[in-house]
Amino acid sequence: MPFDVVDDSNGFPRVLLSEPGGSSAEVLLYGGQVVSWKNERGEEQLFRSTKALAKSPNANRGGISVSISQLGATGQVLQHGLVRQNLWSLVSSPLHLPSSGSQSSIDLICQPVGKDLKTWPCSFELRLHVSLGPGRLKLIPSVRNTDNKSLSFKFGLRNYLSVSDISEVRIEGLETLDYLDLLLQRQRFTEQTDAITFDGEVHRVYLSSPPKIAIIDHEKKRTFVLRKEGLLDTVVWNPWDKIPKAISDYKIMMLVDSAAFEKPIELKPHQEWKCCQEIVAVSSSYCSGQLDPQMV
Repeated sequence: MPFDVVDDSNGFPRVLLSEPGGSSAEVLLYGGQVVSWKNERGEEQLFRSTKALAKSPNANRGGISVSISQLGATGQVLQHGLVRQNLWSLVSSPLHLPSSGSQSSIDLICQPVGKDLKTWPCSFELRLHVSLGPGRLKLIPSVRNTDNKSLSFKFGLRNYLSVSDISEVRIEGLETLDYLDLLLQRQRFTEQTDAITFDGEVHRVYLSSPPKIAIIDHEKKRTFVLRKEGLLDTVVWNPWDKIPKAISDYKIMMLVDSAAFEKPIELKPHQEWKCCQEIVAVSSSYCSGQLDPQMV
């Protein structure tokens, strides 16, 4: 299906996607960020802070964004928001993907140059395929090393999900996994509970997580099924009452990242790497073990 490109009230271009079932999505070209995903009833599936509505596109806290970073000599993460500070372009030569049928899709490209690469070892090209289907949103990023030197980086898709009340949410599929607690200097623990629930601040990286997890919202009677390929780890975060200035209400949001966190991606010169993430919204509350991949 076709898409429209419009300028928002602040003059930033965005792409509007829709599909025959009635769902829609919006993607900012500045930062390549998905800022809205609505179901067929017009209900927003993604969280976006009301405090993000500023004149600078960098202030958009929420939606789904791409994160690519590298480690400095001391292990410090550098250029965490590099691609979020660039204007992406629509491309007419999409990734080699099977036909999406009735789905609506776009392909974006980001090629940081000049001052953006002062702290990076080499140049690269980042593409993003976004497709919208009935009850589902899929993102397929790909990174190509365009230099003659090797490239090492960490990568993540940062998913701010809209929930009814964080205390009514549980995550299934991460039980028994090891995780790094980012609130405790990355100490390593093993998850002992049957499901992750929230009664305080949580910021963890679950290592070697399965390709499918379920985020169950009991009050909304809705489950997000998150599937991923090529991204081994899952980051879970909610600030509880330690609210950053850019987050308007911690009770109605949660962050679940699909990430390559523990083991960086290594690309030889001119080598390409690709990953995939799909989020499916199911109207009833199922646990992850009950979800049939052929039905959802």
